[in-house]
Amino acid sequence: MYKLIAIDIDDTLINDNKEVTPATQTALEQAVAAGVVVTLATGRAYSSAQAIARQTGLNVPIITYQGALVKNLLDEKVLYERYVPQDAVSKLFDYCIEHNLHLQTYIDDKLYAREENQKLIDYAALNKTRYYLEPDWKKLVPQQTPKMLIIDEPDFLDELAPILRDLLGDSVHITKSKPYFLEIMHHEGTKGLALEFLAGHFGCDLSETIAVGDSWNDHEMLEAAGLGIAMENAIPALKEIADFVTLSNNEDGVKYAIDKFILQTAGEQA
Repeated sequence: MYKLIAIDIDDTLINDNKEVTPATQTALEQAVAAGVVVTLATGRAYSSAQAIARQTGLNVPIITYQGALVKNLLDEKVLYERYVPQDAVSKLFDYCIEHNLHLQTYIDDKLYAREENQKLIDYAALNKTRYYLEPDWKKLVPQQTPKMLIIDEPDFLDELAPILRDLLGDSVHITKSKPYFLEIMHHEGTKGLALEFLAGHFGCDLSETIAVGDSWNDHEMLEAAGLGIAMENAIPALKEIADFVTLSNNEDGVKYAIDKFILQTAGEQA
């Protein structure tokens, strides 16, 4: 029944040790062998997601930057790309400088910030990403970016999000990937729209897709997919809209979901 499964990376595919366990790896391989397209859908940059995808042996297009970029693993061909509108980029830089907020941006798959601080150092370490400093932010504004990111306290970011929505308007999509990360993309840069695009790319209906995630930035793809699965460690709001809640990321929850909904189906069809 299911032909495509899109899996979030952090706190979903990988455990708290940042590993894809052998059991989950085997399940991914079995799903592919059963004829199912297995892809990743992440807020990470392409280069960061690419490293994990290649570890798992995947060779399909993957969804990165929350859905702002869909790119092949084999030939690195860009299939779907949406950049933050230039006007929004400029307004966001102005606002963050005026209010002394830490803002990061991605240009050509490289992470840039105006200044080096612990937030930047910790973020780069978490994602195994090299970063670059550009104090003159006006040099960054004209360059195309698929994602911008503000790092701060969770409660503050919850208050900031509606302020930025009013400031930047409908041209952008604003979401939280983690409690401390507020991310800004083009309004068509969502995992849900990227999943819809990939389903069309592979010639399957959305009803034939599965999406697995743990954070609010996954909600669009869980709602778009034929079967939306939340991890046991997911935020409560995501569990509420999910069709099924699997085990946690430390209990091979992705493997459990594949075993239940893909391999069982493949066995029935065989």
